[in-house]
Amino acid sequence: MRDRHGASEIPALLALFGGALAIGSSGIFVRLSETGPTATAFWRGCLALPPLALWALLERRAARRAGAAPRSWREAGFFWAGFFFAGDLALWHSSLLLTSIAASTLEANCAPMLVTLIAWVLWGERPRLGFLIALALAFGGMLLILAPKLGGGSHALLGDALGLGTACFYAGYILVVARLRNRHGTGIVMFLSTLVFTLLLLPLALLQRFLPVSAHGWWLLIGCALTAQLLGQGLIAYALAHLPATFSAVGLFAQVVAAALYAWLLLGERLAPVQLAGAAVVLGAIALAHTTRRAPLTPCTPQAQRASIQSSASRQSESR
Repeated sequence: MRDRHGASEIPALLALFGGALAIGSSGIFVRLSETGPTATAFWRGCLALPPLALWALLERRAARRAGAAPRSWREAGFFWAGFFFAGDLALWHSSLLLTSIAASTLEANCAPMLVTLIAWVLWGERPRLGFLIALALAFGGMLLILAPKLGGGSHALLGDALGLGTACFYAGYILVVARLRNRHGTGIVMFLSTLVFTLLLLPLALLQRFLPVSAHGWWLLIGCALTAQLLGQGLIAYALAHLPATFSAVGLFAQVVAAALYAWLLLGERLAPVQLAGAAVVLGAIALAHTTRRAPLTPCTPQAQRASIQSSASRQSESR
């Protein structure tokens, strides 16, 4: 029986790793893009909208066939999900041009720990001691990553500051999306949040190089949209619906490692030994934070609902 259960998880595990590898490539597309960083983020959403719309419509049609009552798409949460993701992409794509892809990706993926901190501040849910230790370790690891740049002035640190700012926006995004996923399907949430962030980024994108100058540039934008926004998020959303929450950290590890590997192989970008040590510390801290999440409470209490949202948000945190 146990072997059968393990075998049923194999497709989900493959999807998890495949999604993480796909999302890890997004930094390369941003670096090679012929448009500005915010314009690249706009095209990432715009070019992904047609297949996401088809996904949402098929999902809604399947729900109707199953006899489920259709839910209204007019909900403020969709706007806030798009708003936070717009801020996330705008800062992250700018960060990728100012610091290493590995460092920026790692900094942005500290969002799950921020989710727990936000829950502590807003809902008074004190985290476990292990989480506080993980937070201290992550801070120390970040100092090691930044160490080679500390003598280079504010400009050298700007990319890392934007990367950490990305984590703040992404934490807001995954909290909102976790609430939405309690009432709506993945396709609908992805389509509407993508539509919102695409519209919000358009005015900023028009202030930069908006159109690529060659067919190669268009293929890079299409690749970013299909790989990061559609394939990566879709595979991870599928995987996390079929795997225990403890596996969610695996996708995060694979994404960061893949981003560093792509940057090394394709761009010759390497981290200093002290930065590699810092990255290992941060990844270990994130893994520790995942293992010390609060245990679920009684389902009928408001605290249990918030704990459920935190757990769901943690599962959403790899869907970049």
